[in-house]
Amino acid sequence: MSIDRLKDRLPDHARDLRINLGAITSSTTLKPQQAWGTALAAAVASRNAEVVAAIAADATLSPEAAAAARGAASIMGMNNIYYRFQHMMGDASAYADLPARLRMQIIGRPGVDGVDFELWCLAASVITGCENCVRNHENTVRERGGTAEQVQDCVRIAAVIHAVALTLDSTPVLPSNPG
Repeated sequence: MSIDRLKDRLPDHARDLRINLGAITSSTTLKPQQAWGTALAAAVASRNAEVVAAIAADATLSPEAAAAARGAASIMGMNNIYYRFQHMMGDASAYADLPARLRMQIIGRPGVDGVDFELWCLAASVITGCENCVRNHENTVRERGGTAEQVQDCVRIAAVIHAVALTLDSTPVLPSNPG
């Protein structure tokens, strides 16, 4: 599976996504590891195995970076639910001062540069829609020297990957013509 195969599978009504998939490799502000890690984290967060496989096959990531990108999506899958609940309940709720009691060691030791990991957490959080997590990870990226343009590229890649996953989830696979 590759990104070219994903492009071939996209229906005509989603032809813009074929071009937009180039956002992964055409970023002028993200290093290749940052862009590919963002794409992989976004694919995992979008929960489409075909998209995950295609991104993983084409990604120029070390095994450590690939594991960290997948780890970012995994930990955000948990944190985004928990902290979105807390946000919904409000600061005055009975839950605001209770400890999360969730194991999150990967955040402190992701195995890659901290800005890279935070970008990947941001991408996953944007997809799952946790406002607090989005704000916190964007803030951390910026505090660690990341730029607004890098954040925008990260979110652009996440948006495209999520749209591709959504489109493929709703597009039937047609049987091959044996004749």
